[in-house]
Amino acid sequence: MDRYYRYLQLVKEWPSTAVVLGLGAVYAIYYFAKVVRKPLVTCQNAGLLRFATKHMPILSKPFWPTIWCFEGRLQTVVRALIKTEIAVKYRGERILTSDGGEILLDWIDNDELSNIPRESRPTVIILPGLTGSSSASYALHFADNVKQLGYRCVVFNNRGFGGAQLRTPRTFCAANTEDLHHVVSHIKKLYPDAPLLGVGASIGGIILFNYLAKYGSEAQMVAAMTISVAYDMFESTKNLETPINLLLFNYTLTRGLNQAVRENVSMFEDHFDTLHIMKSRTIKQFDQRMTVKMFGYRDVEHYYSDACLIEKMHKIKVPTLCLSASDDPFSPHRAIPIEEAIKEGENILLVVTPYGGHLGFLEGLLPYDKGYDDRLMSEYVDAVFKYGADELQAG
Repeated sequence: MDRYYRYLQLVKEWPSTAVVLGLGAVYAIYYFAKVVRKPLVTCQNAGLLRFATKHMPILSKPFWPTIWCFEGRLQTVVRALIKTEIAVKYRGERILTSDGGEILLDWIDNDELSNIPRESRPTVIILPGLTGSSSASYALHFADNVKQLGYRCVVFNNRGFGGAQLRTPRTFCAANTEDLHHVVSHIKKLYPDAPLLGVGASIGGIILFNYLAKYGSEAQMVAAMTISVAYDMFESTKNLETPINLLLFNYTLTRGLNQAVRENVSMFEDHFDTLHIMKSRTIKQFDQRMTVKMFGYRDVEHYYSDACLIEKMHKIKVPTLCLSASDDPFSPHRAIPIEEAIKEGENILLVVTPYGGHLGFLEGLLPYDKGYDDRLMSEYVDAVFKYGADELQAG
């Protein structure tokens, strides 16, 4: 009773403070009761699920998103604003494609931390997002994760990005896997005895998934991981064109795409209506005006249908971890193929967190360092390279 009377006295003397404390208490109760939860983990393959449960303890623990920005859009925006760009020293390698295009590969050979011989050192290839490159904060953290584990890493910068010179009037799209196939073949030629694992973020994950679906058991990878991919391009577009998402994300990404065209206008102007393209205000408009024509699609619906992943689950022939957040503004919960993964994804390990946004997955009070996706990636990569050859084949 004394505490009750003291609280009443506080309300009388400091009403605003009492209100703030009360609201804070309600917020904390909601956070602990509704926000902090274990991820949904689904997998048709009992052997793959056993492997993940045994070697990835993170999957059995709750995800604690940053308490002051747990909502999906906040996670996405805050990550872009405050996540540290850690110092990573790359070795650049420029390679040419069969049509004369240039791709920049940024390597971390990791001779200083690895005790595994160069020729057999496990390698992770990282595919950044739509306008991202090896210098994006998440790519830097992913590369550092691999380095700290003692493995080799290479970041695949798409044509025209990451310092690569655009030598042809062609860039990349979510459905085309020719450049990735060229890069993988190049890596395997350099290190034929080194196991290769792919990690793709956002559209990089879509390209990786489509590559795995196309080449199946001939993909030359032992495993893969995708992070924050749009499984259904139609649903993704619909969600990105809602008012708030349009303002926060769609306009911003489209400006980045328009800027890339502007910087290489002399390369494009004889092949496309560049003035019309650079007036695009949404990703869909940009795709309709440029991507569709660049890659020979009938229209944007034809392109998006070709890029969709949901109908390709059964084509994946190597263990593939897919991390998504239910509140991803680029891929809402209704578009995450949970049922399809259970029914058709024999090699799909689907992990869905209730919060995390798009490439967010921030945790801790000051989420400037590594997040949930970094920790999950590290456990998965380490488990695959240490135990996958025996346990996944046996399972």
